[in-house]
Amino acid sequence: MRVAGTPGPPGGLGWRRARAGAPPDSPPLPEEPALPRALLALAIGAFGIGTTEFVVLGMLPDIAEGLGVSVSAVGLLISAYALGVVVGAPLLTAVGVRFTPRQTLVALMVLFTVGNALSAVAPDYTTLAVARVLTALAHGSFFGVGAVAARRMVPREKAGRAISLMISGLTLANVIGVPLGTFVAQTTSWRYVLAGVAVIGLVTIAALLAWMPDAAGEPTDLRAELAAFRRRQVWLVLGVTMVGFSAMFAVYSYVNPILTELGGIPEAWVTPVLALFGVGTTVGTLVGGPLGDRFGFAFVATGLVAIAGVLAAFAVLARTPAAAVALLVLFGTIAFALGPVVQDRVIVAARVRGGTLVSAANQGAFNVANALGAALGAATLSAGLGYTAPIWVGALLALAGAGVALAALHGERRELPDPVEQDVVAWTGAVAPLAATA
Repeated sequence: MRVAGTPGPPGGLGWRRARAGAPPDSPPLPEEPALPRALLALAIGAFGIGTTEFVVLGMLPDIAEGLGVSVSAVGLLISAYALGVVVGAPLLTAVGVRFTPRQTLVALMVLFTVGNALSAVAPDYTTLAVARVLTALAHGSFFGVGAVAARRMVPREKAGRAISLMISGLTLANVIGVPLGTFVAQTTSWRYVLAGVAVIGLVTIAALLAWMPDAAGEPTDLRAELAAFRRRQVWLVLGVTMVGFSAMFAVYSYVNPILTELGGIPEAWVTPVLALFGVGTTVGTLVGGPLGDRFGFAFVATGLVAIAGVLAAFAVLARTPAAAVALLVLFGTIAFALGPVVQDRVIVAARVRGGTLVSAANQGAFNVANALGAALGAATLSAGLGYTAPIWVGALLALAGAGVALAALHGERRELPDPVEQDVVAWTGAVAPLAATA
């Protein structure tokens, strides 16, 4: 079966002029290209964003001492950053629909770089707080627009893989960027760390200008983007993110006391364990994209059920250090394998040309999952149920998320029973005419 009258994936992909056994004047077919370098530019930007978001956690005492404020005051910068992400994702993405993804991404990284540079030289706490919010404004929109651009630069069947490569920069930030930044802050100055992140922003800008093709997308209509939110399927996918991924945050928010109090793991070993967790998340992210391309939402539903099973085993075996560590790493691997798939499917569910607003909204949904999971875990601890309780909460949330994923899978199949038609929607934003040939 061949799709007629539909555009091939843009982004500088070559075209074959001849096919084995086909007439010389037959339509050209797309080559199997190497993954475009622009994905590396997106991954570098994601690495910088992930580093600047999480490295503050390891620099709280250093920043507090440098600015002459309390550690709790510096801790509020984490909340300020989260607020900036929530506000910036829809706002800047809505503004950016008038421009190409390349233009929007470059502008976002300029904002990100300026925010980090200002943070590095902030003379007082107020200036640092403003700079952190400014930096955060670019976060959600970058991933939202970047996901749309990434999937437009590869063949349809590799869309999930492209998104996973971009997101791998974020997971690598927790493996490399955050530990390295914490070490630099402790041995020299936290200002050097944020200045270094600003340099990463400059590198990303240069890479985007050099490698990101204009054909990675085009300006879209804001009303059409907003109309996507009227679709039930979009809200089902966002529901998967908000409910299913809250399972991860219900557990990870309290991973330190879970490991030390339940597992009996020495405090000094928590950091290496979390590094292993980070490696698992990176592996999961890279593997999840291709699996999502092949199995779609069936993979998400199955993965969430698997998470529930892993967390149930974790709750039972948490007092056995080796088992606890192994199950925690497996948990992170599976959870992060699902992220690129959900990000891809929410864009498909929008059925509009572009889909940047729903893509950015999914980033906001991850923040909702963070708040929901952490809050439910805290509620069980406040009730005196012990540190196994958040793990059981995570298992239940994963099962609930699997239920939503099954509903989303049913809706997707009902709307687009033909997988070729589904591919057309993913690329053109509308059901294009199909022509079947032998």
